[in-house]
Amino acid sequence: MATKGIVRGIVSNLVTVEVDGPVSQNEICYISVGGVRLMSEVIKVIGKNAYVQVFESTRGMRVGDTAEFQGHMLEVTLGPGMLSRNYDGLQNDLDKMQGVFLKRGEYTYPLDENKKWPFKPLAQVGDTVEAGSWLGEVDENSQPHKIMVPFTFEGTYTIKSVAPEGEYTIHDTMAVLSDAKGEEVKVTMVQKWPVKKAITCYKEKPRPFKLLETGVRTIDTVNPIVEGGTGFIPGPFGTGKTVLQHAISKQAEADIVIIAACGERANEVVEIFTEFPELVDPHTGRKLMERTIIIANTSNMPVAAREASVYTAMTIAEYYRSMGLKVLLMADSTSRWAQALREMSNRLEELPGPDAFPMDLSAIIANFYARAGYVVLNNGKTGSVTFIGTVSPAGGNLKEPVTENTKKVARCFYALEQERADRKRYPAVNPIDSYSKYLEYPEFQEYIAKHISPTWIDKVNEIKTRMLRGKEISEQINILGDDGVPVDYHVTFWKSELIDFVILQQDAFDPIDAVTPLVRQEFMLDKVIAICRADFQFETFLEVMDYFKKVINIFKQMNYSEYESEQFKKFNEELDALLKERMK
Repeated sequence: MATKGIVRGIVSNLVTVEVDGPVSQNEICYISVGGVRLMSEVIKVIGKNAYVQVFESTRGMRVGDTAEFQGHMLEVTLGPGMLSRNYDGLQNDLDKMQGVFLKRGEYTYPLDENKKWPFKPLAQVGDTVEAGSWLGEVDENSQPHKIMVPFTFEGTYTIKSVAPEGEYTIHDTMAVLSDAKGEEVKVTMVQKWPVKKAITCYKEKPRPFKLLETGVRTIDTVNPIVEGGTGFIPGPFGTGKTVLQHAISKQAEADIVIIAACGERANEVVEIFTEFPELVDPHTGRKLMERTIIIANTSNMPVAAREASVYTAMTIAEYYRSMGLKVLLMADSTSRWAQALREMSNRLEELPGPDAFPMDLSAIIANFYARAGYVVLNNGKTGSVTFIGTVSPAGGNLKEPVTENTKKVARCFYALEQERADRKRYPAVNPIDSYSKYLEYPEFQEYIAKHISPTWIDKVNEIKTRMLRGKEISEQINILGDDGVPVDYHVTFWKSELIDFVILQQDAFDPIDAVTPLVRQEFMLDKVIAICRADFQFETFLEVMDYFKKVINIFKQMNYSEYESEQFKKFNEELDALLKERMK
């Protein structure tokens, strides 16, 4: 019999419910308010009182209202038909909602129950299977969507029957399995999984090592991220976090892209809804939205729903990873998620940590980031979830708790800088403060040496050192004046500017410069390093400035030209002729 309860206290979205039976942490309940059922989640249990966070506005709720507990945690419904969908944080299909504004207590089924999917069996009668094993596949927007043994199944099963090739709805029986006791269970295309629990139906989770190409030079060349890696982009408002995330999600070598707008401003979420359906996927030539899922929770939605949205997105990402696909998950912005945690912690009157965030904030962030990764599935195939979050620290303060705690767990740190944004040097990623810890991994070094060049990482470290030296000299020139430092110092400074303008800066709105393939990045890096290592003859600092401005200008024209086209080769010849003029 389901546990019931009565509302005894209300503090905004935190409601105290006196229960008449057993309840568990993270259990879902519905509170009836004026005939409308509001979904809630248990976050704390003390004696007979369950403290629940309500995923809707609690306006009109009164002491004495009734609650009914469901006996399960917050779950997502997993199955074919999720691609191209727009969901809220609770996986309600926003396209099925009525009217402009979301109605309180209105929940929709996330999948199309009537559509018929062309099923092709992959397993045979008599096969031994376990949770996550592939039984068959359907075609979902040109992606092979695997129908799997539900993740909740324990132990091994024997296949008694598999549906023949044909068209079926998501609720049709696809296979009948027999467990160790001989009891038979039916499997459909749909399964449910609690969002706060990681899906672990894989053989092993090795350290990720394969480079994930994003087409963004300041990432791929300088601070690379890998398939199954983690990274985050902190920065003040207006420095380009959202634009950089859009560029990565549009261009990265991923099979599935999931965008979780957890607490972003409504205008930025609307931008995603309007832009993504129009964008063309550079890899397939089809619409980018065909392989994208959007989880939208704006900043004016209740804090509890904002917290749920990141977990919903991660669970869907893990589901597609179990099919052997490369998934890219982008969360914008994890600061809003942390603020939701802070609000609920304060309402529970828990002991506050730094800046009033929960004391266990670092553990919550670490556990969430740990769910990303590169995995070897039980059948030997591989899949990955690459997670990149943004952080919006107040006033651009990178020492605040969310940034500091994320820094401990994320392997890549892309610090967006207000000064670079003000100087229109986009993407405004600070080349000195930013880093990628994958450059230190022996597996990654081996992969890069084999697939790109044995000297690639040495070159990357060299340009980082040159950028740092250039910054130091820039500060000296600002203090002492142009005449106050030797000409050699000016040459070193302009070599660092060459790296900045040619490799770090990129035009996200130019069709050629927006996406730079790795082979082109390698060519340009070698060209720039050759110039940085060369000796030049100059008499005055003005000669240095004029000369390097000409060099940078030709390089920029090359960046806007199709790689290895006649125009590109012409600029390359011009550049070689210009370099011969001053080289010793």
